[in-house]
Amino acid sequence: MLPMPTRWWGWGDTAHSFSLAEHSRLWPFISSRIGELATANLPVDINAIELPPPRLGAAELSELAVLAGGESCLATDKESRVRHAYGKSYQDLIRLRRGQLDSPPDAIVFPRSHEAVMGILALAVHRQLPIVPFGGGTSVVGGITGPDQPYLVLSLAALNRLISVDSISRTARAQAGISGPELERSLAGYGMTLGHFPQSFEYSTLGGWIATRSAGQQSSQYGKIEDMVLALRLATPRGELATLALPAASDGPELKRFLAGSEGTLGVITEAVLRTWPIPATRDYQGILMPSFEAGITCIRQLLQKGLKPATLRLANTAETLATFAMRPTEPSGVRQWVNQLAKRWLGPLNDRCLLISGFEGTIAEVKRQKHYALKLAKEGYGGVSLGAKVGQEWYRQRFALPYLRDVLLDHGIMVDTLETATMWSNLSLLYQEVNKALETALANWGTPGLVLCHVSHAYLNGASLYFTFIARQDPDHVLEQWWACKSAALHAIVANGGALSHHHGVGRDHAPWLTKAIGPLGVQLIQSARHAIDPAGLLNPQVFAGTDKLQS
Repeated sequence: MLPMPTRWWGWGDTAHSFSLAEHSRLWPFISSRIGELATANLPVDINAIELPPPRLGAAELSELAVLAGGESCLATDKESRVRHAYGKSYQDLIRLRRGQLDSPPDAIVFPRSHEAVMGILALAVHRQLPIVPFGGGTSVVGGITGPDQPYLVLSLAALNRLISVDSISRTARAQAGISGPELERSLAGYGMTLGHFPQSFEYSTLGGWIATRSAGQQSSQYGKIEDMVLALRLATPRGELATLALPAASDGPELKRFLAGSEGTLGVITEAVLRTWPIPATRDYQGILMPSFEAGITCIRQLLQKGLKPATLRLANTAETLATFAMRPTEPSGVRQWVNQLAKRWLGPLNDRCLLISGFEGTIAEVKRQKHYALKLAKEGYGGVSLGAKVGQEWYRQRFALPYLRDVLLDHGIMVDTLETATMWSNLSLLYQEVNKALETALANWGTPGLVLCHVSHAYLNGASLYFTFIARQDPDHVLEQWWACKSAALHAIVANGGALSHHHGVGRDHAPWLTKAIGPLGVQLIQSARHAIDPAGLLNPQVFAGTDKLQS
């Protein structure tokens, strides 16, 4: 069994947390907007959780261990089963914190080779045993929830190596279970980077990124993960499925694009060949205070359509901007004083202002040129005020820390969840307004007025994504019903107003009821046909895309 360094009931390493004492303005900011807070509600002790015994027989478990590589490659203990039962969605965390595991896995297997994965799948077919592939376990859409029957979690944690690097072609072949930090450390030895840094970077894996079509925070420059994939190798119930690494081809529909985003339903990704980039000579991240969300959106669009290649353009709406400033450390700092002085001198109160983070990576000369142009356009074209590099650098340093805050809010009876979408520039403002309104209305109808934050998270030549966070007091008697009312209202607004069902979180179980609306009944039939061709018995991640063969009202 492999080491498990993360919290079983929340996010990240137990050595790290989000300290409210060091961010004393944040608590008053949240409570002033959502009302009186509930009594602290801490997770149960793992020892108090009662699990049914594994439903697999001794002969099956022994055979699985042999196929995986030995007894150390199989786990059936309570902690392992708890840790692999759910991902990190709001619904998942509520159930984990309560100790309510309706259908925990019966065993977790850690194969050490592609061939071992093939053998395990062959046994699964023979035994009619469902399989849930598991990367870093960071899914926030119910992407790794097992069925209500005996099933096996197949963890890719032992397939964690960089296999080879082709420095001439600037490509790398890696096993799918390699984590973000380990992949970057390995590539750095060759002077290369993948350039893929999602917020889950520290704990997610290459295979998970590909299976969900993940987007890193620097996607405007490097692309989404599917743009980086040149070839894939999968183990399936029908045999191996592999594509050839090529710069381009015209040999039918592009299989690697079809396989990316399949969320473990079309096979288990074991290896990938990836485009890589030289480590940039410099990085420059700036904070810019824009006079409005609309002004910021137009500025971002103009920057991209005028040919700039930023790594990051991230624009917060007013609510998220205020929350960002409230999260600054308690002690007075030169950065905060300067921000306040600039805001008062040039823009007045912060009540209508929006924070834009612009980031450029590359050669020193090119970064300098692009930064200069971006700041000039933001200032002269749209009334922005530069907050300088310290604000940008602070965001860059803290960009993986926010999931720790969610745990603290849950401790205090606060509902907090996220969802994201994407659309074309011409539709972006409408989509933003409609989803924002849907969330605010749902929260008000539930009797728990809340806080709706949003930022433009990834921007492209033709459009951008919107990333929403909604925060409110939990209804202690209807915690999951309250959450579902809010999330479903937002998803209805997204599909009704031309937005992507998901930009980078995937479909999982939570978004499945809207998939037919998003891609049409024929699109769903195509996915189901491919799934049946590869996995006739429906054993691979059976909860994902579940029910999408029926039109949703």
